[in-house]
Amino acid sequence: MMFRVIDEKKADMPIDRKCALFGVSVSGYYAWKRRQPSRRQRDDMVYLAHIRCQFRLSHETYGSPRMHVELCEEGLSIGRHRVARLMRENGLKALQKRRYRKTTDSAHGGLVAANILDQNFACDGRDQKWGVDISYIWTAEGWLYLAIVLDLYSRRIVGWAVSDRLKKDLALNALHRAITIRQPSAGLIHHSDRGSQYCSGDYQKLLSCQGIIASMSGPEDAGTNKGQLLRQRHGGNGVQNNQIRSGLADKIPDKDGCRIGPWPLH
Repeated sequence: MMFRVIDEKKADMPIDRKCALFGVSVSGYYAWKRRQPSRRQRDDMVYLAHIRCQFRLSHETYGSPRMHVELCEEGLSIGRHRVARLMRENGLKALQKRRYRKTTDSAHGGLVAANILDQNFACDGRDQKWGVDISYIWTAEGWLYLAIVLDLYSRRIVGWAVSDRLKKDLALNALHRAITIRQPSAGLIHHSDRGSQYCSGDYQKLLSCQGIIASMSGPEDAGTNKGQLLRQRHGGNGVQNNQIRSGLADKIPDKDGCRIGPWPLH
């Protein structure tokens, strides 16, 4: 350990003075310099290369526990304490701050509906109650916004839309898709938060023309009623926008229930 410190600081002071300061011989220092790395040191260099690669791919979000899992999945035999030591010694510290984007803007002059749903999510059949939400996904090309319409009876997504901009057309396109696919009867309850996208004149007009009853969470219970239909499980991912768009197409059922795939709603 002392020889390593001497070697790192050799530019600040002559080697012989450094060795005298630490109480070691100059010949011992040069013998250490000529010595080949041990098997453990060579293994550390291999492990460190894998750690740096995974750390970069995770956008510097992996700590030592997650890094240990990733290395084991790659088939490497390494202990979690060794992973923690290598990351600590090389300054690989995970970023704790999560990416966040605001998707609800309640400061507007749009139409606000009463909370008719009132947290009563029970229903006897499909297309009686719909819940809607807007979420966001970090991709390799930037933020991608996702609007969905969820049937509360079947818990299936019946309409969706994606865009790289958070505009009122995003929610409107998702609603158009849901109405076209499901063709619901009049009297369906449509529940949302008080976001400007759902309170816009065009959105409310479409609901009214279809005989759909609007319901909105109050400011004090918006988080509870909304339920965060789509959650951001990680600070980020490396997928492309087109991968998300094509993947979503296979999850949306038609009116007869075809093309239904699993969807992580919780």
